Amino acid sequence: MTTVARGDFDVKLKPLTPYNQDESAKFARMSLDKQYQGDLEAASRGEMLAAGTAGADAKGSGGYVAIEHVTGTLNGRKGTFSLQHNATMTRGEPYLNIIVIPGSGTGELTGLAGKMNIIIKGKHSYEFDYSLPAKP
Repeated sequence: MTTVARGDFDVKLKPLTPYNQDESAKFARMSLDKQYQGDLEAASRGEMLAAGTAGADAKGSGGYVAIEHVTGTLNGRKGTFSLQHNATMTRGEPYLNIIVIPGSGTGELTGLAGKMNIIIKGKHSYEFDYSLPAKP
């Protein structure tokens, strides 16, 4: 059975030095520090790698990948898990895929599976569709 967790989060991004320094690659590397509130009360830390585009026909396009490790409580169950992000923007049209890395759940979050959606309307919020095995 799938459950939906909702809430807000704050995120702080800090630039890191990308491995590929070629200016034509248009890479950016960032650290992620998040604080989740709501059904997910947690903190996370991670890294993001983003790429922009150079062509005039691709204005408003780019992409990023990221991994974040989350530590906290999800609807009363404590543990950790990792999220994998894959996102693109095609001429202003977003595509976002954030999933729980299979097998990454620990503690009372062992067996966690799911997908998170980020909503940005002035502030950041999330909807997290997830499933967990029943408590022993």
